[in-house]
Amino acid sequence: MEENKLKLINMADVEVEEVDWLLYPLIPFGKVTILQGDPGEGKTTAMLHIIACLTKGETLSFVEDEKEYEPIYVIYQTAEDGLGDTIKPRLVAAGADCSKVLVIDDSDEALTISDDRLEMAIEMTGARLVVLDPLQGYLGAGVDMHRANEIRPLMHRLSVLAEKYGCAVILIGHMNKNSMGKVNYRGLGSIDITAAARSVIVCGRIKDEPEMRVLCQIKNSLAPEAQAIAFRLDKKAGFAWCGEIDITADELMSGDYKVSKVKEAEDFLKGILEEGELPTTEVYNLAGQEGIKEKTLRKAKENLGVLVIKKKNKWYWKLDD
Repeated sequence: MEENKLKLINMADVEVEEVDWLLYPLIPFGKVTILQGDPGEGKTTAMLHIIACLTKGETLSFVEDEKEYEPIYVIYQTAEDGLGDTIKPRLVAAGADCSKVLVIDDSDEALTISDDRLEMAIEMTGARLVVLDPLQGYLGAGVDMHRANEIRPLMHRLSVLAEKYGCAVILIGHMNKNSMGKVNYRGLGSIDITAAARSVIVCGRIKDEPEMRVLCQIKNSLAPEAQAIAFRLDKKAGFAWCGEIDITADELMSGDYKVSKVKEAEDFLKGILEEGELPTTEVYNLAGQEGIKEKTLRKAKENLGVLVIKKKNKWYWKLDD
């Protein structure tokens, strides 16, 4: 008689584990993260600037935690860009320690997610971050990314590798052309790809200011979703992080968001403060009545150089003369 193979896990015996983060709350260690966007929106450039900071142990300006970072090794695989003419120049421009960025040589045999070389490289280098750019280039020639039964084993393998070695895995991907659909369903391929990731981030540009790009988290299974992060990608000035921005993923990808929201908030502040200072609480109340969100209001305040002064234990906003 065949021995019963049933195994049960009693939740009372399971120890609670804290999630360790590469960049809180965007990229967890030991899990899979997806960064996706339309071609040319700057997702690879943003990723390379993140990598540059990580290789030097520098804290990114938009990271919410206050822990000290140690320089890490990164495995970066690209199936679309040349190493010498594109990736290396971008890393150098971003100030990366290139000695800590490693690439599996797949010139003789194409690398795929199911390839043993991926695990060998992680184990050999101790890399804390693995990036596959784009995901579509590493599925394998015989894999249909729209078939859940073909995608699930590959995503499971990545999840197991990430957890086994405690490294973060980031899959960079393109999005489909269904501009009318919800952002969550615009990733190419089976929805199982998104379902397997613990964090999903979209990258896009703001319609009326194309040099302004945004990273917007649309899924976070381990922490509250991050505030959207803006960056500029200018041909002359180059790359620069701009900080938090008040925008939803659907506004970003549909083109409904206008930078004029901040301009409208600036005009609002000028209008209510032109006659003199007002209590801070009153400013926020009036802004709320106009549908202006707090982050937008604070950005407008910063742009105008509004002064905050204290009188008799009460705070006031005042235009700078």
